[in-house]
Amino acid sequence: MSEKSPISPIPSGMQRQQQVYTLGLTGGALSVPVSLSLLEQKAKDVLSAPAFDYVAGGAGGESTIRANGEAFYRWRIVPRMLRDVSKRDLSVELFGEQLPAPVILGPVGVQGILHAEGELASARAAAALGLPFTLSTAASRSIEEVARAVGSAGKGAHWFQLYWGKNPDLTASMLQRAERAGYKALVVTLDTGMLAWRERDLQHAYLPFILGQGLGNYFSDPVFRALLPEPPEQNPAAAIQVWSSLFSNTTLTWRDIPFLRKHTALPILLKGILHPDDANHAMDAGVDGVIVSNHGGRQVDGAIATLEALPAVVREVNGRIPVLFDGGVRRGADVFKALALGARAVLLGRLYTWGLAVAGEQGVRDVVLNLVADLDLTMALSGHTSCRALDSSALCDSR
Repeated sequence: MSEKSPISPIPSGMQRQQQVYTLGLTGGALSVPVSLSLLEQKAKDVLSAPAFDYVAGGAGGESTIRANGEAFYRWRIVPRMLRDVSKRDLSVELFGEQLPAPVILGPVGVQGILHAEGELASARAAAALGLPFTLSTAASRSIEEVARAVGSAGKGAHWFQLYWGKNPDLTASMLQRAERAGYKALVVTLDTGMLAWRERDLQHAYLPFILGQGLGNYFSDPVFRALLPEPPEQNPAAAIQVWSSLFSNTTLTWRDIPFLRKHTALPILLKGILHPDDANHAMDAGVDGVIVSNHGGRQVDGAIATLEALPAVVREVNGRIPVLFDGGVRRGADVFKALALGARAVLLGRLYTWGLAVAGEQGVRDVVLNLVADLDLTMALSGHTSCRALDSSALCDSR
């Protein structure tokens, strides 16, 4: 067995600035553009139109995507002066793990349409930085392949995201596989019992799954394979048809949550919580954390922005379990605002996948390093030294 490569420490914001300036002055360049608008454009240039739109698009008229971004403008940071900010601590604790920054690579499915290595590249990038990577059920690579990639790259934890389908034996198998492979937490997506009306995908007549993409965890699962007339390698069309009959599950209720606990000892986080009553139901069900998320605007057009939903959920939870945040995070100031409003950490989605599309593993690393540097500088320049100590007094409501 080869030795694990050492984890590269996450540099401070000033150190990262110096790295970028030095590269530029010596004729080098980062693997990805620093400008986020240029990054997204570069990803668009290298991807097919259907693949780009699949990731970039959302439900209906995409008003929820816009709302997620616009919600950050409501809250303004109030910088404080003459505070000693020479030493800053971005670390947070989650489920017994100390993270060097309050950042998690969230679940994004079908990463194989963005880069040949797909989830393997993203997982290695996260591990090298000591940050969690969340593998989607709808991944191009299997639970076990990604676990091996994380193990070879560094210390970062890996989490597993569950799309909870119709077949309970298949669900149990996925959970058991994740636990055996060393995943540290289970993220259960609640808002995707079916796929939304997504105009861009319909215009392209493009859904990766019906082309056999993003089904790595299904095709490698013994329970799923036992349902097939022939192995998926021999008859992929039949396997895709079985998958389509099992994916959607619109019958789930809060009474079904104990099924998950029966089949895994991992910490369970429920993703898709937007209403304080649902946060209360989650705590009553005994879960270990909630993620305020509207699936990146991909499921309900016209839904509440996640940053708008966050304060009420945080008040309801009242510190009893961690509240994580997902939706529209692009810059350090966005992370700062989510933490100040009560999130323990944030999940990234589209942002890191553009890095993946442009430059694979190194692209993901550079995008995340730039975000964390931006956060560190924002903390210092606004007079704060600890992510854990941020609260709403650091912000004002501009409405």
